[in-house]
Amino acid sequence: MAEVGLRFVGHSTVRIELADRVVLTDPVLTRRVSALTRVAGTCTAADRARVDLVLLSHLHGDHLHLPSLRLLGPGVRVVVPRGAGGWLRRKGIRRVEELAPGEELVEGGLRVTGVPAEHSGHRWGPRSTRGPQAVAMGHLVTGAGVTVYAAGDTDLFPGMADLPDIDVALLPVWGWGPTLGPGHLTPARAARAVELLAPRVTVPVHWGTLALAGLTRAPGRAGARMRRLLVDPPHEFAAAVARLGLDTRVAVTPPGCDVELPELAPDSPA
Repeated sequence: MAEVGLRFVGHSTVRIELADRVVLTDPVLTRRVSALTRVAGTCTAADRARVDLVLLSHLHGDHLHLPSLRLLGPGVRVVVPRGAGGWLRRKGIRRVEELAPGEELVEGGLRVTGVPAEHSGHRWGPRSTRGPQAVAMGHLVTGAGVTVYAAGDTDLFPGMADLPDIDVALLPVWGWGPTLGPGHLTPARAARAVELLAPRVTVPVHWGTLALAGLTRAPGRAGARMRRLLVDPPHEFAAAVARLGLDTRVAVTPPGCDVELPELAPDSPA
């Protein structure tokens, strides 16, 4: 799959190089995100260099992170779920466009299609009624004969099996805390998503990057559990995919590293 380059920057942030364009998903590029601390390696200038397009899946602060967006500079095209563009412009992000599930946009040789997600779209979470709100979504990024599915935050949703052929799926397999709320995929449910999507390659994301400050050093069972959850989810996911006998390659990649993609000819089996 020489036409596409991927780097798992961390959490839900993936750098996609495809069709002479650089796309960044849900950029989180700083050491801190509110009460969360980055426990993976520091982001580099190369992670944010020459970015043409930013795709934001929803408004939560660990996905739409204003300090990280400001690091990218004013000329970067930022795509936000429909209904949140005005709010983002008032925060000083200049070049903002909106997209909804079922809509498309073009960036050079890339076509980006919005797809549904099963997740809260409110800035402050599912129980708040104040502040900006827009429907959470994922994205299909297609160019040079390759389609990458960036799921954002989601649980299984109706129609997941109906998405078009996917070469690489970026699937969340955990989060940043010791538990998961609604609208997330566990490793086992992410394996079920692979069964529905049938991608050629799957990259587990949304793990191993952020944690509540101090929790990783906490004594006793709480600290031990958090330390385990920073490491185990992608491997549990890969094992679940193997148990299901699914025809996909799982590319477990540590945060801050390039994804090793197989050399696959078009339409060849994974």
